[in-house]
Amino acid sequence: MPRIKIDHTKCTGCRHCEAACSLNHVANTVNPRRARIRVMRDGNRYYPVIAGPFVDAACTSKQYIVIGDQTYDMCAFCRASCPQKPYFIEAETGIPLKCDFCGIPPSPSCVRWCNTGALELVED
Repeated sequence: MPRIKIDHTKCTGCRHCEAACSLNHVANTVNPRRARIRVMRDGNRYYPVIAGPFVDAACTSKQYIVIGDQTYDMCAFCRASCPQKPYFIEAETGIPLKCDFCGIPPSPSCVRWCNTGALELVED
């Protein structure tokens, strides 16, 4: 089963992945809000997060992660679309977005346009 492997240490925050994804899903328009990937930023660190399945309730067991001297609510790195976190909800329609690997066979635009190699399509 294919998946997109993310190497956070290689991400420079260029957001080419967001632009490429949105162009793949909306003809002739770059609209990162319609992308199935978001690049989160913390200072000078960047963390791509890919949209996963929709859940109709927010989680009840929040966890925290420590990176360097910062503590994060795991919501920032969660792939699910949920009512508490609108990152992967299409603004105009309210429809949840989920990564579809840009079709069959999988050929994710985000991976193809990632200049640093932070995103890679791998088989598990």
